[in-house]
Amino acid sequence: MPGWFRCFDARPSAAVRLLCFPHAGGSAAFYRPWARAAPPGIEVHAVQYPGRADRLGDPLADDIGSLARAVADALTPLPGRPVALFGHSMGATVAYETARLLTARGHPPMQLFVSASRAAHDRPGDDEIIHDKDDETLVGALNRLGGTDVEILADPQLRELVLPYIRGDFRLVETYEHEHGPPLDRPITAFAADDDPIVKPAEMKRWAELTTAEFALDAHPGDHFYLLPRSGPILTTVGERLGVIG
Repeated sequence: MPGWFRCFDARPSAAVRLLCFPHAGGSAAFYRPWARAAPPGIEVHAVQYPGRADRLGDPLADDIGSLARAVADALTPLPGRPVALFGHSMGATVAYETARLLTARGHPPMQLFVSASRAAHDRPGDDEIIHDKDDETLVGALNRLGGTDVEILADPQLRELVLPYIRGDFRLVETYEHEHGPPLDRPITAFAADDDPIVKPAEMKRWAELTTAEFALDAHPGDHFYLLPRSGPILTTVGERLGVIG
C-alpha cells in the first residue's frame, strides 16, 4: 500500500521538512508545484489522504481525529529533521490536530501554517453543511469555490469516481468537533484571502486563541484558492518564519 507522504523534490540537505495537507477533495499532487518553488532550506512533503489518486482503493478516514493519528504515526519513522505543518482549508484542521498529537508525544512541530479555514474551534453553521446534500447541490457548491477539480466534475465518468471521496472529506470537516485541551506552544501563521466565500481574514484571527506563542495573519487578494497564483509570496513568508531565508 502506498505510504502517507509524497515528496516531489527530495532535498536531503534541507534544514526543515514542510508537511502540507490538502483541502477537501484534494490530493498530494496539489502541492507538486511547491516542491521546487520552495526556498532551498525547505523540503516539501504532501499528505496523500486515503481513497484517492494512488490510494483510491484505501478506505476513507472515519473522522479527522483518526486521520491525524495516522499521519502522526507515519511521521515517527522519518529521519530526524525539524517539521513544520501547512494545511489549506480542510487540511488546516487536519494539520492542527496532527500538531496537537505530535506535541502530546513530545515532538511538537516548529510552526503551524493554516490557510483559508475557520479556526478549529469555529465550525460551520447548519446552512453551510453540504456533505449530505444531493450530487448536484454538492457539485454546485464545489464549482462556486473553484480550484483545480472543477474540470473533473464536468466529466460524468470522472465525477462518479471522485465525488464519493470529495463528499467523504466534506463529511469529515463538517462533523468535526473540537475537543478542549491545552493550546499549542508553537507559532501559528494564518493565510487568508480577501474574497474567500468561506472565511474572511478577520475570522481567521481566532486561530490566535489556539496557541500561547506568536500569531500572525497574512492576507492576500483572491478567492478560496488564492494560493494557486500566490504560492511565491506564501512560500517566501513560510521560509522567513522558519528562519531558512531572510
